[in-house]
Amino acid sequence: MNFIIYDLEATCWDGRPLGEVQETIEIGAVHVNSYGEDLGSFNRFIRPKVNPILSPFCKELTSITQEDVNRADTFLTVIEEFQDWIGVFDQEYLLCSWGSFDKTQLIKDCDLHEVEADWLEAHINIKRQYHDIKKLSRPCGLRRAVVKEGFEFTGIQHRGISDAENLAKVFIKYVDEWQF
Repeated sequence: MNFIIYDLEATCWDGRPLGEVQETIEIGAVHVNSYGEDLGSFNRFIRPKVNPILSPFCKELTSITQEDVNRADTFLTVIEEFQDWIGVFDQEYLLCSWGSFDKTQLIKDCDLHEVEADWLEAHINIKRQYHDIKKLSRPCGLRRAVVKEGFEFTGIQHRGISDAENLAKVFIKYVDEWQF
């Protein structure tokens, strides 16, 4: 089984104005096998279609610059690269994210760009399962979970690749306990 530990960053606004469409602007992912071995990573920026200009809030939160997305490929190009990297059409895989936002956002992006989204069904919510494993009564964020498990949170919080790499640390520690 191939586990794809991934995280997205999306367009965002302070207070999220009504009517604004969020679009993925970064996909970061780590490929882990069933032995907990890190087999590589994927990281791409995506040029947004509906709101091509990032808000000041979004740039500050994610550290993604306007230049990063201006130079990026479109969703259609990047999602095809991501699917090829995963091996969607020829390998057994399971997408793993911290919470449900990432899967929901990718489905919305696929709808927006008229791309089939059935490949996203092979997915588990690591945040929910982590809370069950640890018997936590209150939600805990990724950064807190990483530190709680004895790891250093590395990279930049709210960057797809950094969050995916940090989530992979927790995923690998409990590789035999996830339910799918």
